[in-house]
Amino acid sequence: MILALLFITLGDRVLPAPLDDASRNTRTSINQFLIGLFPDWNPTNPNERTEKEVEQLEQR
Repeated sequence: MILALLFITLGDRVLPAPLDDASRNTRTSINQFLIGLFPDWNPTNPNERTEKEVEQLEQR
């Protein structure tokens, strides 16, 4: 379990060419899967909800 975690987190920085791509792709796949579990979550702009609320308050 620890080796798998190290491979996913540090593999692309430490391992040689064929394995570094596998590590990066594995991490990207896991990230996309986890983001897919929360479809309403927008990681590109975490302040979007707050900005909308501020705009609504300014309009009042």
